[in-house]
Amino acid sequence: MAVAFATTAQASDELRNLAKDFFEPLPSTVPALADNIVTPEKVDLGKALFFDPRMSASGVFSCNSCHNLATDGDDNMPTSIGHGWQKGPRNSPTVLNSVFNEAQFWDGRAADLAEQAKGPVQAGVEMANTPANVLATLNSMPQYVEWFEESFPGEEDPVTFDNFAKAIEAYEATLITPAPFDAWLNGNDAAMTDEQKAGLEVFMEAGCASCHNGVNIGGQGYYPFGLIERPGAEVLPVGDKGRFAVTETVDDEYVFRASPLRNITETAPYFHSGVVWDLKTAVDIMASSQLGADLDETEIDQITAFLGALTGEMPEVVYPLLPAETSDTPRPTGEILP
Repeated sequence: MAVAFATTAQASDELRNLAKDFFEPLPSTVPALADNIVTPEKVDLGKALFFDPRMSASGVFSCNSCHNLATDGDDNMPTSIGHGWQKGPRNSPTVLNSVFNEAQFWDGRAADLAEQAKGPVQAGVEMANTPANVLATLNSMPQYVEWFEESFPGEEDPVTFDNFAKAIEAYEATLITPAPFDAWLNGNDAAMTDEQKAGLEVFMEAGCASCHNGVNIGGQGYYPFGLIERPGAEVLPVGDKGRFAVTETVDDEYVFRASPLRNITETAPYFHSGVVWDLKTAVDIMASSQLGADLDETEIDQITAFLGALTGEMPEVVYPLLPAETSDTPRPTGEILP
C-alpha cells in the first residue's frame, strides 16, 4: 500500500480534505447533553461524586478506580477489580471523550453517560451498592445536600439517583482532550509529523476509518469482532457474545461497539478482553480480522504513529475535598451478596 501523499502544502491539503470525509475535530466547548444542562455547580458536584469511594458499598471503590484520570481515564488492567476484589468481565474503557460515543459500554447497553453512571454503582462485581444506600449516604452529609440544591435549583427533592447520575455525566462531559490531530484537521500542518500523516493515509486506505471515524475516531456503530476472520479464544473469549446480551438477536453475537481511538497509545491493554498489551499487535489483529488486510511492518508502524497523534492534552484535575461523614452515614461493608 503505497503512500501517495507527499509532504507539500498542496498534498497536505488534499489529505486533510479526504480526512474530513471521515473525521471531525473535537469541539472547543462542552457539548450539550440531553435533558441535562451543564452548569459549574453541577460539574463540581459530579466531580466530587466521581471521586467519592463512599458511593460504593465497601467505601473503597469510586468511578475513578476504574476510570483513573491519572492514567488517561482507565485502570490499565485487563479487567477491573471491584467489590470484594472480584474481577469484572471486560476491560474498562477510558472515560476521556466518552461523551462523544453513540452509547456507553462495549455492548452499548447504556444510551448516555448518565445511564452508564448508574450501572457500576449497582453491579455486584464493581461498587455493589443500591440507589437507596447511595441516597442515604448523600442525605447524611449536609454539604452534599447543599450541593445538590445548588446544582438542581427549584426541585423539591434534588437528592435523587437520577440527579446523582446527571451530575456525574456533567463532569465527565468536561473530560475532553484536544490532540495534535485536531490541530491538524483545523489547518495546522505542523501539528502532525510526516510519518503520522502517512499513517493516516494508510488508516483510511486500508478501511480502518470505515468503523473508526467521527469525532471520537470510533464509538459509533456496532460491528462483529472477526468480520473477516474471527480471532482465537485468547483474544475473543467464547463466553462473551457482546451485544447479543442486550438484544438477544443472533446477528449480534460477538458484535461490539467500535472502540474510540483517542488516547489509545496510553490505554493498554486492548480489546474488550484486555489481553493485548502492544498497540502494534492490536493494529495487526484488527487489520487481519476486520479488514482481511495483510499490512507490512512499515504500514503498521505508520498507523501506530498516526494513533499517537490522537493522544490529547488532559484537562487539569484537582482532587476534590469531600464532605465528612456523620453519625447517620451508612457504614461500609465488604460482604459479597449471592
